[in-house]
Amino acid sequence: MNIGSANPQSPQMDADRLTRVELTWIENQVEFWIRFGHEAEETILDRRRRVLGFAPGSVFAFVRWAANEHGTILSRIDILRAVTPGQPFTTVPFVAPGGELLLHITGWPRVERVLQAIDAVEAIGIDAADAAPDHWQHIHNRLAAGEAPRLYSRSRHVAWLMRRRILS
Repeated sequence: MNIGSANPQSPQMDADRLTRVELTWIENQVEFWIRFGHEAEETILDRRRRVLGFAPGSVFAFVRWAANEHGTILSRIDILRAVTPGQPFTTVPFVAPGGELLLHITGWPRVERVLQAIDAVEAIGIDAADAAPDHWQHIHNRLAAGEAPRLYSRSRHVAWLMRRRILS
């Protein structure tokens, strides 16, 4: 992955403030989809492809899966925070310009564990896009170390909301 920064002097700065993700769905071959996140814009390219735009600061999960006649060849999930022009970012395929990478997991068993962690956050009534970004970093680090991640709790979420209010 490359590190870059968005150009704040772009003539179309308002239009270019969004982080765009290209999604593709070809049944049983290529499935690129958003697991959670609040899109600010949607552009339908054709029956199988569309592009979603996310506002700076928003968090989203991008899942990529692909298969051939022999089975799965790609299984990956990235959780990113959309950047503001001028902020550093990590490039991710099909994400323009890129984003702040909070979690990057490959391999179906580990991707499935992340999807279960997302489900657990939503099960306590919290939108996964609103969860503390450091929770996704925690999950990434624990899975990379072969350890079980801690569950997200309502008290941790309240602490995150208070910290965010203070930092704003």
